[in-house]
Amino acid sequence: MKKEVVLYLFLSIMVTGCSSIKQSDEELPSIDISKEYPEKEIKLTDIADVSYVRLNSKSDDYLFKGSIDYVTPNKIVVIDRSSQSLLFFSRDGSPLSHFNRRGQGPEEYTDVASVMYDETNDDVFVSPDFSDHIMVYSSSGEYKRKITLPETNINGQMALFDDKSILVYDNTKLWQTIVRHNSKKKITFTEQVGDSSFFLISKTDGKVLEYIKVPNKNIDLSYGDLGGAFIGQISYGRVRKCQEGLFLYNPESDTVFLFNKDKSLTPYLYKKPSLNDYSPMTVMDICMDGGRFQFLSVYPYLKTGKSPSPKYYMRDKETGEIFCQKITLPDYQGKNFQINPRLSNYYEKGYHFELDFTELKEAYKENKLSGKLKALVASLLKEGDDNNVFVFVDFFNSK
Repeated sequence: MKKEVVLYLFLSIMVTGCSSIKQSDEELPSIDISKEYPEKEIKLTDIADVSYVRLNSKSDDYLFKGSIDYVTPNKIVVIDRSSQSLLFFSRDGSPLSHFNRRGQGPEEYTDVASVMYDETNDDVFVSPDFSDHIMVYSSSGEYKRKITLPETNINGQMALFDDKSILVYDNTKLWQTIVRHNSKKKITFTEQVGDSSFFLISKTDGKVLEYIKVPNKNIDLSYGDLGGAFIGQISYGRVRKCQEGLFLYNPESDTVFLFNKDKSLTPYLYKKPSLNDYSPMTVMDICMDGGRFQFLSVYPYLKTGKSPSPKYYMRDKETGEIFCQKITLPDYQGKNFQINPRLSNYYEKGYHFELDFTELKEAYKENKLSGKLKALVASLLKEGDDNNVFVFVDFFNSK
C-alpha cells in the first residue's frame, strides 16, 4: 500500500468528535516539499476577473492608515489603525459610511483587532484584542448587541459560517502550552471551557453550538526573542473561507481539513514529509482555493522569530501538477505576484493585491503599464492623487 494512502487512512481515523465525518474514496492530494517543482507562469486574467480600484478618500472622514481588512461581494471594509474607525466603500472605491465607537462604555469597543461583515443583515462584528467578546454594529455605527465568548480569545481567528453561526479558532490552549513549555517556573492557568480550539458560536449571543475536533500534534512551533524573554508564534492561517465551507488547519498536523456547509469534516490536502521527518523543519500554511488552482505556501521554522522566506506553490486541481508560482498581470509589464494564502480571509472567491503608487508612477514613466491600469494611474497623476491602487481578483469557478 502506498505511503500516501496509509497516511490518509490514519488521518481519517483521527478525525473524531461532534461533527459527522465524510470519507473520500480518492487519494488525498499532497505536496512533497522535498521535491523541486518547476516554475509556471500564469496570467492572472486567464484564471480570474481582475479590476483596479482606488479608495476615494478625498474627504477627511475617509482618510486612513492601514489597508483593506474585509471584502464582501459588494463592499470593502477598512480599519483606520490610527483612530480605530471603520470605513465602508463600494467595490468601485466610492465611500459609503464610517463610524468610530472607540471608548470604555458598554456599547463601545476598546480597539479593533479584526472585523467581519455580514452584508445581508448589515452586521459588523468587531473583535477587540485580548477580549472575551465581540461587539456588533450596523455599517453606520448603530449598536446592535454584544456577543460574549466562552473565554478570553488571544489573537484568535474567526469566520462567518452560516446565517446563525461564527466559527472561532481560539489559540488560548496553544498559548498556555507554549508559555508552560518555555517557563522555568510552574504556571497555573484557569481551566478552559470546552474540548477543542475550533468551535461554532451563535451569532446572537455567543453560545457554543458545536466543538470541532481537528487533529493536532504536540509540536512546539514557538519562537524565542529578546534573548528568550519573549515567546511567541507565527500567526499561521487556521481558518479560511472556501466555496464548500471553511478550511480548518493546525500546521502542527501538516493537514488541511474541509469543514463543509453540512458540518462534515474531511481531510483535504496534506504536506509531506511531516514536520518531524524533514530537516530543516518546514511548516505549511493553510491553503487557498482559487478556482482551478490551490495556492500554497511553506516556511522554514525559525526559532528566532525572524521573518522566514516563504516558497509559494500552486496545484492544478484538474491535473494534480504542482508548480512554483509566477503570477503575472498583462497590464503591468515585468511585475510578478505571489498569492499568499495566509492573507485576509473574507469573500470566498476573492483576493486582492495592493500596488504602491510610487512604484506605479515609475512604471508609468517607463511605459510598463497598459490597459485599464495605465488609464487609472494617468487619471490619478492628473488629479494629484497618490493613493495606492488595489487589484481585485475574482477567481473563475473550476470545471
